[in-house]
Amino acid sequence: MRQYKRYLITSALPYANGPLHIGHLAGAYLPADIYVRFQRLMGKDIVYICGSDEHGAAITIKAMKEKSTPQKIVDKYHNLFKETFSRIGISFDMYHRTSEQIHHETSQEFFSKLYSKGEFEEKESEQYYDEKAKQFLADRYIMGTCPKCGNPDAYGDQCEKCGSSLSPTELINPISTLTGDKPVLKKTVHWYLPLDKYEEWLRHWINTGELDGEQLHDPDQWKNHVLGQCKSWLDGGLQPRAMTRDLDWGVDVPHHIKGHEGKKLYVWMDAPIGYVSATRQWAIDHKKNWKKYWQDKESALIHFIGKDNIVFHCLIFPAILHAHGDYNLPINVPANQFMNLEGRKISTSRNWAVWVHEYLDEFPDRQDELRYAMIKNMPEQKDSEFTWKSYQDANNNELVNNLANFVNRVVVLTNKYYDGKVPAFDENAEIISPEDKYDASYHDSELLRLFDDIHEMCDYVRSFDFRSALKILMDISTKGNQILQFNEPWKTIKDDPESVKVVMNLCLQYVAAIGVICRPFMPFTSDKIR
Repeated sequence: MRQYKRYLITSALPYANGPLHIGHLAGAYLPADIYVRFQRLMGKDIVYICGSDEHGAAITIKAMKEKSTPQKIVDKYHNLFKETFSRIGISFDMYHRTSEQIHHETSQEFFSKLYSKGEFEEKESEQYYDEKAKQFLADRYIMGTCPKCGNPDAYGDQCEKCGSSLSPTELINPISTLTGDKPVLKKTVHWYLPLDKYEEWLRHWINTGELDGEQLHDPDQWKNHVLGQCKSWLDGGLQPRAMTRDLDWGVDVPHHIKGHEGKKLYVWMDAPIGYVSATRQWAIDHKKNWKKYWQDKESALIHFIGKDNIVFHCLIFPAILHAHGDYNLPINVPANQFMNLEGRKISTSRNWAVWVHEYLDEFPDRQDELRYAMIKNMPEQKDSEFTWKSYQDANNNELVNNLANFVNRVVVLTNKYYDGKVPAFDENAEIISPEDKYDASYHDSELLRLFDDIHEMCDYVRSFDFRSALKILMDISTKGNQILQFNEPWKTIKDDPESVKVVMNLCLQYVAAIGVICRPFMPFTSDKIR
């Protein structure tokens, strides 16, 4: 991968209408946190941005169900998100929210810039309208029978039973979720982003990484399922997509635009721009220049998301950024697939999930055990599964019996033999092992093996293969255990104290290395070891 002066890392904005579960964690937040913590250890200029997505119809629906207000709903979940992320060790530089004024201003500036450049198409269309509620209905305000599978409880944008994407007019026997009445079709005007107009350059950029004669990314470094989903959409032909909605909760269409009344920006002219507004707020707080991270060619933009957001981050948002003209496009979008739970899909509506804040409440000081289990089974290339049995096995057999056992034994022996100080050794001394003799070069050769393993681990992290990187970390711990077990210093300390110094010094080097290199994966454990 090309080296950049600075990196801007984003994780998908969690939607503020329910708590975080382990699928969210494994999809967009843990992988980003690993990458960011690693790059910080490497001394890179890197900023990690996220925030709560607080607009849209689903939030107003949640507010109505709970007899509350949208603002109270988003306040509740934003605060829960912020606390949960902090407790599990996700190390954002800025965790923002889309209800902040700076975000409204940034989103409106984007819309105005595209509008002034003539990038939008103004179109009249027929959309469902609830005459009793006197308002147009967002997709999630409409339910009916799915035309694909016959599910009677499909929403206007998607059938959650068969997973099909839908439009409200495809539903059979649609009803308004606001009143239960049958909605009517009524004409309305919206602004559309003509994705079909951008199809040619998007295809070229996705397939080759090149745009306007400049190599922006290496498609060989992108995940196959990410490229595959993009190519599938492109081969099917892109269509204009509305960038505004008839809603009462969200970012207003700028008031200088004729016909703005009652119009809000659609989620894809709102949520991803939250990355920009959050960076602006971070820069204000830290007296930095935010534009360097978004607009300088020596800056790399990387989005960490789940696979349900691939098209939006690889096609729609890049189209918005490029149409604006001043912004970098992402050099990679290493989207993860889905994590299932005990043989079933995670379902928030059916409460089939491990809620992260509840785990933290019930298992205090066990953050890294969950992080480890998530990373070990991270759905990097295909859907994966979390089970409590696998969590238990990973904890007992790997974290306790391997890593913790090694660190503990080395520390206990160092305290016992050397009063807790690192033993110096004679480089000309011989090591008497149970099988043969080694001179002190044994120490150096084993140390070089350690360095080689660390370099391999680093290469895996840089290529977003975090499962393989974690395995190398545990292999290093295993090798440390083997060195200790093979040389049995507790048996030779009286007869050959010089060789024991060599062995214990080497083992302490391994422990020190593990304390550093485990930080991206298990930061709380890293703190304890260091």
